[in-house]
Amino acid sequence: MNNQRSISLGQIGQVSVNVHDLDRATAFYKDKLGIRHLFSIPPKMAFFDCNGIRLMLAIPERPDLDHPSSILYFKVKEVEKAHQALVSHGVHFETEPMLVAPMATHDLWLAEFRDSENNVLALMCEKPKPGT
Repeated sequence: MNNQRSISLGQIGQVSVNVHDLDRATAFYKDKLGIRHLFSIPPKMAFFDCNGIRLMLAIPERPDLDHPSSILYFKVKEVEKAHQALVSHGVHFETEPMLVAPMATHDLWLAEFRDSENNVLALMCEKPKPGT
């Protein structure tokens, strides 16, 4: 019998984002996005706290690891206000806040932007429907 079912992964402890200029990327995530910087291990890594999930910015250690990151979706309560705040900090958005999925109890809104290393990131907002 296959014993793989005895393991069930759930909680994510850390996400890694590839960077090529650690100082520039650290400044972007700390100063422009306002994410709490935990510590750095120069010249290859910097760590941030995203409400209990650790975000690691890292110089790729091997050529096969040097690729754009997955999209990180940052949950916000008010997408328009978060968008305006980040624009005022010099963040360049690829898209304005837009409705992407009307759901039964809420509407899903997204706004995509890029970090200093050209990775795509996004704001995500679940706006409750009236009466829910």
